[in-house]
Amino acid sequence: MQMWAYVVRRVALLVPIIIGVMTITFVLVNALGPIQQIQSAFGNPPPHSRIQTYDPTIPCSLINPGQNGTCANPLYEQRAAELGLDKPIFVQYGLYIYRALTFQWGFVANQSSAARLTPLGALIKGQPVATALSWLLPYTIELALLSLAMILAIAIPLGNLSAVYRNRPIDQVARVFSFSGFALPAFLLGTLLVFGLVLAMGTGAFVHTPWCPSGESALSEITGSWPSVSQYGECSFPGGLVSNYGYPSWLVSGVISHPTGFPTVDALIHGDGWLALDTLLRILLPALVITFGTVAILLRFVRNSMLEVMNLDYIRTARSKGVPESTVIHRHAGRNSMNVTITVLGLTFAAFLSGFPIIEDVFSLNGVGLIITYAVLPLGGYDFGLIFGSVLLFTFLVVGANLIVDILYAYLDPRVRLG
Repeated sequence: MQMWAYVVRRVALLVPIIIGVMTITFVLVNALGPIQQIQSAFGNPPPHSRIQTYDPTIPCSLINPGQNGTCANPLYEQRAAELGLDKPIFVQYGLYIYRALTFQWGFVANQSSAARLTPLGALIKGQPVATALSWLLPYTIELALLSLAMILAIAIPLGNLSAVYRNRPIDQVARVFSFSGFALPAFLLGTLLVFGLVLAMGTGAFVHTPWCPSGESALSEITGSWPSVSQYGECSFPGGLVSNYGYPSWLVSGVISHPTGFPTVDALIHGDGWLALDTLLRILLPALVITFGTVAILLRFVRNSMLEVMNLDYIRTARSKGVPESTVIHRHAGRNSMNVTITVLGLTFAAFLSGFPIIEDVFSLNGVGLIITYAVLPLGGYDFGLIFGSVLLFTFLVVGANLIVDILYAYLDPRVRLG
């Protein structure tokens, strides 16, 4: 089978998965009351006392009928009709699928915990969910890419060395490292690191850096991300060197050019190396925490895969012919062991992303994970639009990642395309 035909087939097989997730979210949305559905789709409508006019053709039987045939809340009635809540369930399902595929995921509720308690809450409240997530996604992507690069740079070489030098000191160290990663949860490790570094630097100490000459508190230097709306120290945002740029245009239009939305990349584009270094250092510690747990999973599979390949006949044949050991390990054994490594990496990608909400909350990073954490908190009210929008977003990310893994696996092992 040609590579393009294999890719088309894999894409076609992903469609039922996406439709299945949308169906599950539709069932969950319909488990809510009509008022919660309207609030997640349109935000928080104003109270009835502020409504002056409404469409008199809308029936009052949908939600909270009032006395003498009058609508208790006519705006809710009108919104319910716009959502199709007065239509048969199959029509509602079709409308939901259409809105999901066209990124009409509702609006961020003004009174939700995500809008009131997060650093960027004032900027995203009342915004479309898809727009708010697109603003925050670059932070999460930068954290994910840095973590993934560190995972591959550590797990694959260490796993191969552990297999080549089996039962030797480096193998024992790798196995202890793997067991430690399984035993220590990422959120606990992150919390211990933050508290440990703050205590080591001094709780009242100010850190003076090239990007913040006046100094920041230790906690402000360790946690938070740019822009942090001056919540994490006067130099984080908008003071210090960051004030040279003002508010980024992807949050407030008409100020500066913010071409990619990725803070580190845009800082480099604008020629501010110190700002790029600051944003990179702020995601380095959480990336190390994520790497520690994921490497523990991947390391064991890399080691076992390498051990299995090194016992195959063609490896013995290569050695008997006098092929250098380095060539046997890197060219023959290493290439074939990568198949299992890539497969495991794809299977663990969902678990890899699932840790982001807690990690971003621990380190106060302005990413999608932090918003999800606060969207499910009942402190100021749930934000169902953000919750279901985030579910769809992560579904697309996981499905896309698994598609890339399938393509890489087929490229490394052409036999897969024949299946």
